[in-house]
Amino acid sequence: MDRYSNIGIQKDKKGRRFKSTVNLPIIEPHEDDTYIMGQVGDRLDTLAYKYYKMSSYWWIIARANGIGAGDFVVPIGKQLRIPHNVEYIVKTYNELNN
Repeated sequence: MDRYSNIGIQKDKKGRRFKSTVNLPIIEPHEDDTYIMGQVGDRLDTLAYKYYKMSSYWWIIARANGIGAGDFVVPIGKQLRIPHNVEYIVKTYNELNN
């Protein structure tokens, strides 16, 4: 799932097209979440593929950990929370953006 696939396209006064604002859900900690330490070469998209089999879910890990603004690289030694209930998170995201 591309997180922008259901986001509408708008036009400004000059006719330039842009995507609407994306609303991201709050991702509360859950007892089944996984915790890892960032290692050399870790990226949000590759971690998402490893844990969710969907590299496009990188934003879930980024949102849960307050990282990823413009960069997929995970800081070495940073503890990351890998949220467990990805289906609920994606469902909530879709509800916020429909």
